[in-house]
Amino acid sequence: MQITVSVNGEQHTREVEPRLLLVHFLRDALGLTGTHWGCDTSNCGTCVVLMDGEPAKSCTVLAATATGYEITTVEGLQRDGVLDPVQQGFHEEHGLQCGFCTSGMMLTARALLDRNPDPTDREIREAISGQICRCTGYAMIVRSIRWAARAQAEGPTEDGSHPAAD
Repeated sequence: MQITVSVNGEQHTREVEPRLLLVHFLRDALGLTGTHWGCDTSNCGTCVVLMDGEPAKSCTVLAATATGYEITTVEGLQRDGVLDPVQQGFHEEHGLQCGFCTSGMMLTARALLDRNPDPTDREIREAISGQICRCTGYAMIVRSIRWAARAQAEGPTEDGSHPAAD
């Protein structure tokens, strides 16, 4: 079947099998390998993308059902060569180790900050509770998201980057 899906602001039309999962469409058909494929059972959250701004586990979404949604992958967070505050926060606060869960965590964090620009640690932990990180113990991920919230509140500098948010 033929589908047209909007990913990171760009329309993509492809022939796909009706049973093709969105995670495989993104990775294999579009080459967007920032979306990771982990457990294939929706338990780990490494495959999280945003569908119309809401986190969705792409290993449980058929690509054909993504028609009509705006899909955002981790590659779509960066704008004009400038990191999203969430991406910069993960860099500044060392919110990753192996990096496998990172793209899903970042997208969940972006959705949270879009809904709630000043979340508490508890709200951050609740937002990422559907995702598994086997490396960090979550403390640095929470700090990274708090950093992003502060940087977002301060706004970008003249070059579009976000200042150090101590």
